[in-house]
Amino acid sequence: MAHMRIVAATRNKKKLSELARLLGDIKGLELLGLDSFPDCPEVEETGGTFEENSLLKARSAAKCTGLWALADDSGLEVDALGGAPGIFSSRYAGPDADDKKNVQKLLSALEGVPPERRTARFRVVVTLISPEDETHLFEGKVEGSIGHKAEGGSGFGYDPVFYPRGFDLTFAQMPPAEKDKISHRAEALGRLKAHLRRILA
Repeated sequence: MAHMRIVAATRNKKKLSELARLLGDIKGLELLGLDSFPDCPEVEETGGTFEENSLLKARSAAKCTGLWALADDSGLEVDALGGAPGIFSSRYAGPDADDKKNVQKLLSALEGVPPERRTARFRVVVTLISPEDETHLFEGKVEGSIGHKAEGGSGFGYDPVFYPRGFDLTFAQMPPAEKDKISHRAEALGRLKAHLRRILA
């Protein structure tokens, strides 16, 4: 059985625990976070797409650590807002944005918009890259709509206002195991897992 160490290019503990949960059943895989490498720089997300930003973060982590690196860039696209916040999802409310401020700004922007026009999707691009720049991309998305107020205490980001299509619970109201079956990240990581299993077989 092969062994593989991968660094996830994030210092977000909630995101790291979600990645660890989703990848935890792959034998021979050791997942580390950037907190294990305090000298690695923060990467400015200057790309114009999820793919470009994901690649920037993964390449920086691989170069800094000498390990295979995994990064994702994801965001919420709201149809009534022309696809916003999109790649600016994590900093939608400005440079000092946090999850709560971002959600408040989104709900304010959608004030008065009727339920049928509140359609949205989460989209993600996951990049796996080697120190030698061998690159693999995996995409995922989940369709849904935006509620009128935050509901639930689980998850992170826009999870408290996002109702996946066919469900009457927000992502933040779902048990993690239920969210993991249908989320955009679960779809992309499902494709990544198939790839890793081939490598580690």
